[in-house]
Amino acid sequence: MTGQHTTELVVFILLFLVVSGMGFVAARWRRPESIESLHEWGLGGRNFGTWITWFLVGGDLYTAYTFVAVPALVFGAGALGFYALPYTVVVYPLVFLVLARMWSVSHVHGFVTPADFVRARFGSPTLALLIAITGLIATMPYIALQLVGIEAVLKAMGITGHLPIIIAFAILAAYTYQSGLRAPALIAFVKDTLIYIVILAAVIYIPARLDGWGNIFDAAAAKFAKSPAPADGILLTGANQLQYITLAFGSALALFLYPHSLTGVLASKNRGVIKRNMSALPAYSFLLGLIALLGFMAIAANTKPVVNPATGKPDTNTIVPVLFDQMFPDWFTGVAYAAIGIGALVPAAIMSIAAANLFTRNIYKEYINKQAGDAQEARVSKLVSLVVKVGAVLCILLLDPQFSIDLQLIGGVIILQTLPSVGLGLYTRWFHKGGLIAGWATGLAAGMWMLYLIPNPANGKLHFGGSAFPLKNFGFDTPMTIYAGAIALTVNLVVAVLATLALRAAKVADGEDATRPSEYFADEGDPRVKDLDLSGSH
Repeated sequence: MTGQHTTELVVFILLFLVVSGMGFVAARWRRPESIESLHEWGLGGRNFGTWITWFLVGGDLYTAYTFVAVPALVFGAGALGFYALPYTVVVYPLVFLVLARMWSVSHVHGFVTPADFVRARFGSPTLALLIAITGLIATMPYIALQLVGIEAVLKAMGITGHLPIIIAFAILAAYTYQSGLRAPALIAFVKDTLIYIVILAAVIYIPARLDGWGNIFDAAAAKFAKSPAPADGILLTGANQLQYITLAFGSALALFLYPHSLTGVLASKNRGVIKRNMSALPAYSFLLGLIALLGFMAIAANTKPVVNPATGKPDTNTIVPVLFDQMFPDWFTGVAYAAIGIGALVPAAIMSIAAANLFTRNIYKEYINKQAGDAQEARVSKLVSLVVKVGAVLCILLLDPQFSIDLQLIGGVIILQTLPSVGLGLYTRWFHKGGLIAGWATGLAAGMWMLYLIPNPANGKLHFGGSAFPLKNFGFDTPMTIYAGAIALTVNLVVAVLATLALRAAKVADGEDATRPSEYFADEGDPRVKDLDLSGSH
């Protein structure tokens, strides 16, 4: 089958090699005197402007997984797959001011991770450790899912086996180790340009070949009308509307709690860059809506996913690559495949850097070597970034890819439990550190319990089959479901409030706040904070 895809394979490999070369060249791009510090290697010198940050953050959030999984969900479930669209619209107003505050206080104190902030804000190494571990656990399956995106493209070209994935990630590991955050920042320009070209071409060219949008939606409606599943269709049903709303809102709250999301923000050179990007990044949401529509196009084109020879079951993640192969000329299909493949490299690099920074700052320096200097921190973070990538590859080699996708849903529920400490902590110091720890533990336990009870009849799984929790498990006589993360976060907040009240009433000592109110508005040249040290050396 590979012989039928020679042109696509050649174009894919050439573009992959070009961006890999850019990854190595990035070490000399805006080169500092020394890259041997987390501020330089892990945050690009904290000096990225509006355009670089636009591509870096956009490239970080809109991944290869988005490219293949969102249309695949629309292909299989219909309207529910469009939950990704409102959540990426809602998220930017939510975080517009939050991220500016996080940047400012991090700029003053030299924070590199969200756990750094929690350590200073609540004076609790234990709480910071829990936030760091939570971020690491939630990020790992996300990196593995980028491999799922590359695998989908390779399968569509008839390439099986894991060796190409291992080679791709070995190259990624090498240039990330050398160049740090500068590598994905530079590659993101190419990645996003390719994706915009491919998607705009797809939404114009493919509908023209399928007799227009009316025929596409009619085909989708006919497919779902024959489906026995009660919750699918081109419109939401009474059973999935609550799930849709809570999943969209919960995902919006979770998005910028991920360590890799904050890494791109902290690399910005000032607050104005962040505000301009939060205003402009919804343009990516328009692109995401177009990407989701590929699922309906695949239905109208009668696209059949590649069958996994190991299991004999169709791999729905291959829907978009196979659709492109059906519709586009071979050379442009190769460009589209490269866009998906490169779309995996940028976020995977940023995620591995963010995870490595968490380990270095909040585990290694806090508990193993408190005297570690800048150069030693950078060396440890580089090595850990390699280990993280190896772990992601092992997830693909040892786990069912479908299970790794379920792990991503679990990751969203997990990372939401850091919201009271990281998100609310930027605005209030009212919570007691013990209350936050109690809320985190209870919310996490509730989330895991609910996820354990969720089956997936489509693949025969009895547990961890998704994030839609049936309300009938709470005794309600209804077919409606709700996002498990929303309930877990509610439990977290309620316990945190009650525990804080109890600890304050018992006069249990709390941690010291090492931040000051004016630091949350710090910026270069801001006269209100001219007395502050903005060098990031605290």
